[in-house]
Amino acid sequence: MAHPGTKLRALMDSGVVAAPGAFNALVARAVAQTGFSACYVSGGATSVAAGVPDVGLLTLEHFCRVIREVVDGSQLPVMADADTGFGEEEMVRRTVIEYARAGAAGLHLEDQVFPKRCGHLDGKALIPLDQAVSKVRWAAKAARDCSDGALIICARTDARGVEGLDAAVARAKAYVEAGAEMIFPEGLCSEDEFAQFAQAISPARRASDGGPVYLLANMTEFGKTPMIPLGRFAELGYHLVIYPVTMLRVAMKAVTSALAELKSTGSAEGLLDRMQTRAELYELVGYTPGTPFEFRA
Repeated sequence: MAHPGTKLRALMDSGVVAAPGAFNALVARAVAQTGFSACYVSGGATSVAAGVPDVGLLTLEHFCRVIREVVDGSQLPVMADADTGFGEEEMVRRTVIEYARAGAAGLHLEDQVFPKRCGHLDGKALIPLDQAVSKVRWAAKAARDCSDGALIICARTDARGVEGLDAAVARAKAYVEAGAEMIFPEGLCSEDEFAQFAQAISPARRASDGGPVYLLANMTEFGKTPMIPLGRFAELGYHLVIYPVTMLRVAMKAVTSALAELKSTGSAEGLLDRMQTRAELYELVGYTPGTPFEFRA
C-alpha cells in the first residue's frame, strides 16, 4: 500500500489540492464524504477544541491521537501541524517519527520561538536561522529513517510578519537546502505577495528527486490573508491549500447559537431544522442499526 505522503505528492502533481481542517474523526469522515482528496490537522483547531489557546500547550501525544483519529476517519492523506516541533532537534526527530506512526502524509514545522502564537497575530518572534535550518535538517533525516522519505517535510516561515517578504524568501530557500520538500509562507497579505513568493521559490528544487518545491497556502479567515479562491491559488503556483479552522468556526457558531436558543426557550424543538438527523449521522459513521458494525481496516 502506498504511503499517504506518496499519495499526496501524486495529487499535488496533478493539480492544486484543497485540505479542509478536521478537528475530530467525525469531521474527517464528512470531509471525505463530501469528496475532498486530502485533510488537514491544525494546531490551532486542535488546541481550541481542547479548550486552550494556540500557544503550544498540548503534548505530542495529544496531537498524535488527533492525527490518528482524523486519518482513520477520513482514510485520506493528512497534512498535520507540528508547531515548533515540541522542542529542539531531538524532539523534532521524535515528532516526525510519531507523526509517521500516526499515519500522517506530512507535517510542517515553523520557525517561531516558543511559546508560539497564531501566524496571523502580530508580535511574533523567530528563532535564529541556523537553529531553524538545523531543525529542518533533523526532520528531513528522520523522515528518511522512518518512512524512506515518503513523509513530506514542510517548513513554515513566519518571517513575513517579522522581517519582511525578502527575509521569508531567504529563509525558505535555506530550508529547501536543508531538506524541506514543501514551503509554507505564513501571514502573506495579498495575492501579489503570494505571487512574488512563488516566483522567488520556483527555481529551487527538492533534494529528494530534483522536482519543484511544493508550496502550501493557508486560507484562514479573519487574518492577514484576503479570501482567495482555490483556483486562483493554483494560478499563483501553490500546490496545497489548507482551511485550518474553517469547519470549527462554522460548527462553534452553530453550537453557541443553538445553546442561546435552548437557554432562552427551554426547548430544542426550534432547532430541529438546523440539526443533522439521526439517519444522516448514522450514514456518516457508516452504521446501520441492528447490523454488526465493521471498523474500517
